[in-house]
Amino acid sequence: MKSVGVSIDRVDGIKKVTGQAKYVDDMKMARMLYAQVKRSPYAHAKILSIDTSEAEKLPGVKSVITGEYYKKRGGLYLEDKNFLAVGTAKFRGEAVAAVAAETLEIAQQAVDLIKVEYEELPAVTNAIEGMKPDAPIIHPDLGSYKVAPIFHPIAGTNISHHFKLRKGDVEKGFAESDYVTEHTYYVPHVQHVPIEPHVAVAQYEADGKLTVWASCQSPFAVRQALAASFDLPLNKVRVISPYVGGGFGAKAGTTLEGIVIPLSMLNCGRPVKLNYTREEEFEDSYVRQGVHIKIKTGVRKDGKILAEKVEYVWDAGAYTEYGVNIVKAAGLAALGPYDIPNAWADSYCVYTNHPVGGPYRGFGMCEIHFGLEQNLDMVAREIGISEVEIRRINGLRAGGITGTGQVLEDSGYQDCLETVVKEMDYDTPSVSPSPTKIRAKGIAGGWKSPSMPTDVASAAIIRMNEDGTFFLMTSGQDIGQGSDTALTQIAAEVLSVDPSKITIRTGDTDHTPYEWQTVASRTTYCAGNAVKLAAEDARDEILDLAQIKMGYGKRDLELRDGFVVHKMHPEIKVPISTFALGLTMPDASGIHGPLIGKGSFVVPNNMGFDHETGQGTKPVAFWTMGVNGAEVEIDTETGEIRVLKMVSCFDPGKVINPKLYDAQVEGAMVQALGTALFEELKLKDGKVLNKSFVDYKIPTADDMPELVVKVAEHAEPTGPFGARGIGEPVMVPGAPAIANAVANALGVRFYRMPITADDVLKALKEKKAQEA
Repeated sequence: MKSVGVSIDRVDGIKKVTGQAKYVDDMKMARMLYAQVKRSPYAHAKILSIDTSEAEKLPGVKSVITGEYYKKRGGLYLEDKNFLAVGTAKFRGEAVAAVAAETLEIAQQAVDLIKVEYEELPAVTNAIEGMKPDAPIIHPDLGSYKVAPIFHPIAGTNISHHFKLRKGDVEKGFAESDYVTEHTYYVPHVQHVPIEPHVAVAQYEADGKLTVWASCQSPFAVRQALAASFDLPLNKVRVISPYVGGGFGAKAGTTLEGIVIPLSMLNCGRPVKLNYTREEEFEDSYVRQGVHIKIKTGVRKDGKILAEKVEYVWDAGAYTEYGVNIVKAAGLAALGPYDIPNAWADSYCVYTNHPVGGPYRGFGMCEIHFGLEQNLDMVAREIGISEVEIRRINGLRAGGITGTGQVLEDSGYQDCLETVVKEMDYDTPSVSPSPTKIRAKGIAGGWKSPSMPTDVASAAIIRMNEDGTFFLMTSGQDIGQGSDTALTQIAAEVLSVDPSKITIRTGDTDHTPYEWQTVASRTTYCAGNAVKLAAEDARDEILDLAQIKMGYGKRDLELRDGFVVHKMHPEIKVPISTFALGLTMPDASGIHGPLIGKGSFVVPNNMGFDHETGQGTKPVAFWTMGVNGAEVEIDTETGEIRVLKMVSCFDPGKVINPKLYDAQVEGAMVQALGTALFEELKLKDGKVLNKSFVDYKIPTADDMPELVVKVAEHAEPTGPFGARGIGEPVMVPGAPAIANAVANALGVRFYRMPITADDVLKALKEKKAQEA
């Protein structure tokens, strides 16, 4: 292949590095108004009154709104949220009022003049406590909320979804096991920290047309959610998402768009803009959910796991309209990439008075694997076999059965495992440079499927210009991962033209075709399939016309380097541009007209599952699996952990662009390193204590380890050229690989992340005391 499997430069690279790429915050419009937000200082409080009179009198203020202005709830999967609090504030920082003014400064002055009287209520700040019958109920009307049929809120509780997985006979499996162990873990909240904070502009026109410019990952999903929330027909809502400065899931749903829209409706014709500060980004956009993990494992002496019982209790925050789907994904993947005959898993989505939980790279997989992969090491140690061997014994192979009962046609897990073992020279112990600097290696596996409804759709359109170049239109959104480039390469391969001959356009619901969402590592797979089908449709139209003009059968012709060429006699060729506007016949009549290819894709044979057992023939589109290795050095005098080396091997099916693949994997390993060692959104009584980069640490250049990227390609039968999604899965095993390396170095296990220097020193002190 000429275009697929080849490293080409990013199609958006020049604009981004030269500053020509325009983001939403770069937009300056005539007569623009600026919004600011009044937020709750309490984690849970009844709103007794809101006095906006002084704010409304301030010169330059155009509108002031509260939740009473528009009370209808919205949400993607569970309609449980208001964009401005109605009746009660459910987390600290929740928007309770908003102002539109001529300048940002006036808007902030007006916000300061708004007086809100609250009655503080008992808050739920622990998910396990929130499940108890006597816990304060955060959503008393939960039983009346509109919800997608695959989710099951429990009225009268704080549980917005309970996913069940039941496979085999778990108690029988435990009875037949030689060893039964039980361990618990905790993963705290973290922030996405995209380089570009959330920003949106809304403009409502006299004819009822609403246009929203938003830094969002999924324009069509945002359009649907906003249209439903504000009772607008879809043809009257246009969502435009230009360049997006990173998302990692934080920009998958709706956040501040629902605040600027009513303000724009009150100021017809005038655009209204709201841009989150970095502090607001930490507290008021989505955060990664926290989770309490309990794992009980039954294993034979030879290392074969016979039974596993898992419980995930998710701290999903004040609204779970997106979080419920993360909880479902965790349930489907509850066992990790292992063939375990008997399993029982419960995954609970629990309301708390914490910031709103939402999608984050890995979609629950990074969190659950922190427990699963450490547990596997601990089980191996307890029965006296190596951590590599227990993965060889239990890791999924072709013909293996997942926790949901799906029989895998293929599996790259074992190849990935052996590749990482080899690249890490895993069986050779690390050499520590001094008695106080200890080195060791760790390993972990991981998997992920696209967590999406079984019938989600993708579409693409490709049209030829008169000179034989093309415009490709899709709504798979490039949020930094390089999808614009990969989709261009897929089209170029089918059409046999250089990728430079194709210009891609995305992210405008009025002008680009439908795409469900840019989430779940599904863009290369779903949008890629739609693009491939559109390009094949265009190719077929070209060949249909070419056989008329050239006088040869269609089966004897092919596209090659911008020409229609006879397969056996390549000197016989016609430029594809000949057919851009159809074909002119000898009598001067025309046929066909402008050449346009279209493609629509839905995952084949992707079916639902039993809601009581989680069992199904093919409940997910595909599984992406792989393994990470890590080598660490720990200073026992300071507690500092340095990651020296990380190795990743995953099965991407087929790599479309090796350079972009390497960038995705390297970024994933570093992001995993950050969550393992540095990142935690510190919460106390519902208050975020570290909402700036002064106190919330992420990896810097000084923290970079040696990064090694390998692949084990097993073609996905339903993927474009065999490709499957990889952007999220490649982050999954990074943190547990580091945690396992730390445990191997110190002989001490850490049951929560991040593992900090203080944690290390405390653990070493306790270990020394026990040994004494």
